[in-house]
Amino acid sequence: MLRLAVVGGGIVGLATAFAMRQRGAEVTVLESGPPGGGQSAGQSRIFRHAHTDPRLVEQVVRSRALWREWEEELGVQLVAPEGAVAIGEGVRAKAEALESFPEAPVRLLTPTELHGRLPVLASYDGPAMLDVRGGAIRTSAAVGALSERLAGSLVADHVLAVRPREDGSVEVRTGTDTQIYDHVVLCAGRSTAGLARGAGLELPVEVGAHVRLTFEADGRAERPLPTFQDGSDEFGETGVYASPYPDSRHLAVGLSGSTPAHADGGVARPEDLAALADRTVAYVQRALPGLRPVPVDHVHCWVTRLPWGEDGVGVWSQDGVTAVAGHNLFKQAPVLGEALAETALTGGVPTDWHHTERLGRS
Repeated sequence: MLRLAVVGGGIVGLATAFAMRQRGAEVTVLESGPPGGGQSAGQSRIFRHAHTDPRLVEQVVRSRALWREWEEELGVQLVAPEGAVAIGEGVRAKAEALESFPEAPVRLLTPTELHGRLPVLASYDGPAMLDVRGGAIRTSAAVGALSERLAGSLVADHVLAVRPREDGSVEVRTGTDTQIYDHVVLCAGRSTAGLARGAGLELPVEVGAHVRLTFEADGRAERPLPTFQDGSDEFGETGVYASPYPDSRHLAVGLSGSTPAHADGGVARPEDLAALADRTVAYVQRALPGLRPVPVDHVHCWVTRLPWGEDGVGVWSQDGVTAVAGHNLFKQAPVLGEALAETALTGGVPTDWHHTERLGRS
């Protein structure tokens, strides 16, 4: 039996290990902190189908089906059924792009329908749509359920170096141990590129710091809220996203921006994070009057982007080491985990996921 290791216990690492175990492999997951505590942190994420690259839409459609299979297998709701709402001039193009994907139905919303689904939103009469099978991913439930299934495989330690050996195996040096594996998959967020470089893989990852704030609803919403994306600039910002907590009384809101990091890993301008938080509060005051404009929770996290697109993702693999990088990967975790497990078990990166394909390009 092959001995496999996954470095990183975020949602992609856990999904990869889960897929490996389903295929009968022996796997170890190395994570220095609590599972899901890095780039996977927070209570919810948006599941949406609309993307510029139709190949990515195909993968996301497959991922949605796998989220449903996970729900049956793990016995817990993982994607809320309220859908994903988007507003802005790009809505019609998104809806048209999904017409060839019957598994991802969308519906244009009138202002009355929009307000009925999202009563916390200020007055808006521009283009709006509902991604019917989108919704809020229950992140804590997903991480918790996968961690429970993988409990015997989780090792709390930090990885310093990964090195291919001449015999085809891979050496992993942690803070307290050295182990040899047949294949190692790097899903370590901002640490992935550095570990991959030591194994001979160069990943063109751009690292930044991001802030997401949570606000409490004032009670005007009588039913659970959908997720929300605002590309309209109607309220002074574009690229805004918001996702409800499982309790439906809180909404996590973020802007698309991030502040760059230095090569040594430090935030280039810490004051930019404070400014981003202030802009988020100001946006909520203008656009979401149904939320109390005082943050009750903060998530500060690293974001890792590839140069070919906001939703770009790629897989690198050679000499028994595989690395994955990209942004907005939570919704893709089930299908990406399968692709990474296949790579580790067969030595070949599945079509579309290889970094030369530039999946998710703008």
